[in-house]
Amino acid sequence: MQKLEQLYEGKAKKVFATEDAALLIVQYKDDATAFNGKKKGTIAGKGVINNRMSNYLMRRLASAGVPTHFVEELSERETLVRRVQIVPLEVIVRNLSAGSFCRRYGFPEGVRFARPTVEFSYKNDALDDPLICLPHIFAMELATEAEMADIRRYALQINALLSEFWESCGVTLVDFKLEFGRLPDGTIILADEISPDTCRLWDSESGEKLDKDRFRLDLGGVEDAYAEIMRRLEEHEKA
Repeated sequence: MQKLEQLYEGKAKKVFATEDAALLIVQYKDDATAFNGKKKGTIAGKGVINNRMSNYLMRRLASAGVPTHFVEELSERETLVRRVQIVPLEVIVRNLSAGSFCRRYGFPEGVRFARPTVEFSYKNDALDDPLICLPHIFAMELATEAEMADIRRYALQINALLSEFWESCGVTLVDFKLEFGRLPDGTIILADEISPDTCRLWDSESGEKLDKDRFRLDLGGVEDAYAEIMRRLEEHEKA
């Protein structure tokens, strides 16, 4: 598949057109940002790890019945995906308290919830991606009631599948962010990526953070954490 003009460059990826209008090429970068782009840096090798990990997990989810945009891994940094119209919402699933949940409510970190929570943020960097409730999603016509029902159902299904997978790797899935898109016929599918950039992943025994929080919080050892989480995934794949 030939890579044509660049259509978009985000914080972590570039997107290119192809000769097929229904397909795009995503190229993963080593650039790192936090707090909606207020903090910037580089994590060596991140793009390779995020590309490979996301593709592996997308394939697992697809085999379990979750429709995704993944088509084919083209190289260590590039992947062919289906073109979608992104629903302008970040879908956050939380199993334990962490990050903005703790800051927002003054709540201690690491408390496991009785059941997973699902929340939505409006994708708008200028507004710092504010939380948004369903009535406001419908008022702004960001998605329909049927689409939001699909999105919430998929989010919880993905959480169950990924939680089980990471548990088998000795990792706790604390929380994660998803994005969804519409195909031309209106079908909702999973898009974007699933990686240490978009998931909080803690060692199940020590609680050590193995994700982008090491960059956000200046904990050091960022590259080592990404490499470790990839090593565990690869060991599981070989088992």
